[in-house]
Amino acid sequence: MDKLLSSIKIEVPEGIYLKNPESSTLGKKIVENSIILIEEIGFENFNFKKLGTKIGSNESSIYRYFESKHKLLIYLSSWYWRWLEYQLVIETFSIKDAKEKVIKAVEIVTRTTQEDQNFSHINEVLLNKIIINENSKSYLTKSVDSENKEGYFLPYKRVVRRLAEIISEYNKDYEYPLSLASSITEGALHQQFMKQHFTTITNCNESVTPTQFYTHLVIKTLANDN
Repeated sequence: MDKLLSSIKIEVPEGIYLKNPESSTLGKKIVENSIILIEEIGFENFNFKKLGTKIGSNESSIYRYFESKHKLLIYLSSWYWRWLEYQLVIETFSIKDAKEKVIKAVEIVTRTTQEDQNFSHINEVLLNKIIINENSKSYLTKSVDSENKEGYFLPYKRVVRRLAEIISEYNKDYEYPLSLASSITEGALHQQFMKQHFTTITNCNESVTPTQFYTHLVIKTLANDN
C-alpha cells in the first residue's frame, strides 16, 4: 500500500498554470516556498518579488509558471482538494457499512491535517492553514464564472460530490446531499477559522473538534430524515 500511495501523482487542471510546476526542480521549489511564505505573511502581503527573493530566483522565472498570484492560489487550492479526494477514495474504499463510511468520510473532510510523506515538497499542514484562511479568495472574484467554466474548481467540486454520494449511500431518501456535503466541506474550514480567531461564537475548541460537530450534525440529520 505504501508503495502504491508513493506512486500517486496529484493532477491539477492544466489551465491554472503556464508550465506545470511538477515538471521541474524550480517549479517544485516555487510551490514549496509559496506555501511557506503565504502562511507566514498572508496572501495579501504575498507577491512574486518576495517569493523570488526567498527562493533565490528572478521574479520573471516565477511568471513562467503562473501568470498571477491569484492563479498560484487556485493551484494550491486545487492541489489540496485533489489530495483530500485521494484520501477519501483510499480510506473509504473498503468500508461496506454505510453509516461507518459516512462517519469516516466526514472525518476525512473535517479533521486536522497531518503531513503526508508521499509528497515531500508539499507541507500539507501549512497548506491546510492556507486553505482555512485563504481558500475563499480563490473563487470570491469577478472571474469565478469564467474560471469555473475552465474547470479550475473541479477538484473542490469532486470532493463535495464524493461526499454527497456517500451521504446518499447512507440515506438514499435524503433530498439535499449536495447541499449538506458542500456545507460540511466549507463549514469545516469556517469552524477551524472561528476556533482560532472568534472563539466566543463557536463551540469548537481544544476539546471539541469540527469533526465531532459535523459527525453529530450529519448522523442526526440523516437519521431524522428516515
